[in-house]
Amino acid sequence: MEQNRAIHAFATLGHPGRMAVFRLLMRFAPQGVRPTEIAEALGLKQNTLSHHLADLAASGLVQVTRAGRSLYYAVDLDTTEGLIGYLALDVGRARPDLLAPLLSAPKDATQMDPNIPDTDFDVLFICSGNSARSIFAEALLRDLGKGKFQAFSAGTRPNSELNPFALEILKRNGHDIAGLRSKHISEFQQPGSIVMDFVFTVCDTAAAEECPPWPGQPITGHWGLPDPVKATGTDAEKALVFAQTYAALRRRIMTFVELPFESLSRMSLQSRVDCIGTDAHAKA
Repeated sequence: MEQNRAIHAFATLGHPGRMAVFRLLMRFAPQGVRPTEIAEALGLKQNTLSHHLADLAASGLVQVTRAGRSLYYAVDLDTTEGLIGYLALDVGRARPDLLAPLLSAPKDATQMDPNIPDTDFDVLFICSGNSARSIFAEALLRDLGKGKFQAFSAGTRPNSELNPFALEILKRNGHDIAGLRSKHISEFQQPGSIVMDFVFTVCDTAAAEECPPWPGQPITGHWGLPDPVKATGTDAEKALVFAQTYAALRRRIMTFVELPFESLSRMSLQSRVDCIGTDAHAKA
């Protein structure tokens, strides 16, 4: 990246409000987010947010697209990659003592429960209430994962119990629901917790939450779906919405478990994970 362009980008990120917007957009990348959703998540006034987005776009860090009547703002990953590369390779002179800790992501073999067998990959699904979408994902990956995955789910503000419509859908599709429960993400952030290989958010609320970096630098993805708990109408109409949400997650997870993990680099795997979420988002 050319020096003046890098200076402009760094100066843009030097404002706490713009940095907050950029960090939120990174949690949704490569998908875009509507300004109203950004403002709600960060508690910003619309005119203040408009200034921040305009500055980020002018520096090349953010791009905007239109879909119907809505504008979607997304991180420009090429520019962001160039900025990080400039800092690491040009300014940092590619010092191995600086780069090695960033490039290596050793998986901690410590298990939360010694009675749980180790698998190839440990995966955590996060949503706000941990009562439907992330529970669906946990059960689906556990049963479709061919023994290669250990699946978990948690919520940023978990409910006290699982949604009865969600449980009925799982039972109807042959899933064992005996061990499922709502959990707070803090259960997976304690010393000695399992170090995740993948962390997925399955609702926009969870993706917008401020969360410290996960140990082990897991691959992350945003597979957001509308909240079926908010469905209205008769019980039959509500059950249909839950069934559609289950089906959408089943398609994504079936695609995920079929990925050729052994032959993909970390970068390629991240790209495949992003595509699963982006393709599903476009169909929603």
